[in-house]
Amino acid sequence: MFRSVKLKRGFDIRLDGVAEKVIAGETIPARYGVKPVDFPGLTPKLNVRPGDKVKAGSPLFHDKVHPEIFFTSPVSGSVSSVLRGERRKMLEVVVERDGNDNIDFGRENPENLSGEEVKNKILLAGLWPAVRQRPYHVIANPVRMPKSVFISGFDTAPLAPDFSFILQNSSLEEFRLGISALSKLTDGKIHLVLNGEGYLSELFNQVSRLEISYISGPHPAGNVGVHIHHIDPVNKGEVVWYVNFQDVMAIGRLFGKGIYDHKRIIALTGSEVLKPQYFRVLSGASIEPLVRDNVEKGKLRYISGNVLTGTKIAGDGYLGYYDSQITVIPEGEYHEFFGWASPGINKFSFSRTFLSSLFPKKNFKLDTNLHGGERAFVLTGQYEKVVPMDIYPMQLFKAIIAGDIEMMENLGIYEVAEEDFALCEYICPSKIEIQSIVRQGLDLMIKEMS
Repeated sequence: MFRSVKLKRGFDIRLDGVAEKVIAGETIPARYGVKPVDFPGLTPKLNVRPGDKVKAGSPLFHDKVHPEIFFTSPVSGSVSSVLRGERRKMLEVVVERDGNDNIDFGRENPENLSGEEVKNKILLAGLWPAVRQRPYHVIANPVRMPKSVFISGFDTAPLAPDFSFILQNSSLEEFRLGISALSKLTDGKIHLVLNGEGYLSELFNQVSRLEISYISGPHPAGNVGVHIHHIDPVNKGEVVWYVNFQDVMAIGRLFGKGIYDHKRIIALTGSEVLKPQYFRVLSGASIEPLVRDNVEKGKLRYISGNVLTGTKIAGDGYLGYYDSQITVIPEGEYHEFFGWASPGINKFSFSRTFLSSLFPKKNFKLDTNLHGGERAFVLTGQYEKVVPMDIYPMQLFKAIIAGDIEMMENLGIYEVAEEDFALCEYICPSKIEIQSIVRQGLDLMIKEMS
């Protein structure tokens, strides 16, 4: 038996620049960056220095709190730089590629290994950061046993890559091996969540140990937090793990080939991209070869990820560890005089304020302009319309700001992450950085519970 959930709350942002279902020739950038800032709650400790030679799978840094968790180089080469920010905070470790030398971790069938052996192999190869957990939306604690593991088989974020297309150009056998390895890490179920009974459903029915569920609706229907909430909610004291769709394949490659091969198919999207399409790259790859001569002129915003939850990077910056998408949109560095008084045919609005609401299928070219400054945090009733979870978002935000631990627990802090409230930030009439508030609340809970 499968579970099917249809969501009504949420909102789809219609943007220009969806990626054409074509994979460009393999792109091999010269530089790769592994960024500690991609991992919330991480306190990194460096394992290398500039000039050191590394292989694909060599540790670059590790977690001070859990020293068994390594973050490894995606390629062989030499460490060219370690970029630091305020208070010498480590921002990124850059590796210059110069070959194809891999550390051999050994081929093994997960079926013939114990759970502890599978876990140790994933930790040693540096793929453990691919496994995350709720509560707190951080790298999973390898000491804890999760009650279940979730994998999302679709993404509803703006301009998100098509997972059906990605799977058609990937190895189902690697996915099977990854599932086999993950099943050794829990006594519970492995949940795969899809958005329809189509091509993917037929393929995944061939994979044992999977419990397939279906969720449909507007964004954030593709968020793993929404899936967990509706299928196997997290209560106090419980832990649920989740792994990105393509990271399951990376784990499968580790056991099938015996090497650290964190490659993925990503979508280059956005209204400012001349040829939006798909690329095969390694995690942490520089985006410079992808966007060179392939974007419009002018001031542009490069985002690793989608426009709601992605990270701003430079035009020669690096793909985020968990991202399968690069988005390029215009910067919004302008002042609009009486913008609210215009008909707004080319403006997109959640509240149907402009005439653009008469064109329900039109895609829009949106920029980064906020169209106003931060205002008082007021009760509007808008947030509840875009959060398809049994949670009171405004009350939770206020509890976080007040630092009320008990109230945060009662309002569902264990189930949520920043991404679950990205739409609240988008439609917020007060221009409040809601995702930052939620991250502060999660960090406070980690501090209080440690």
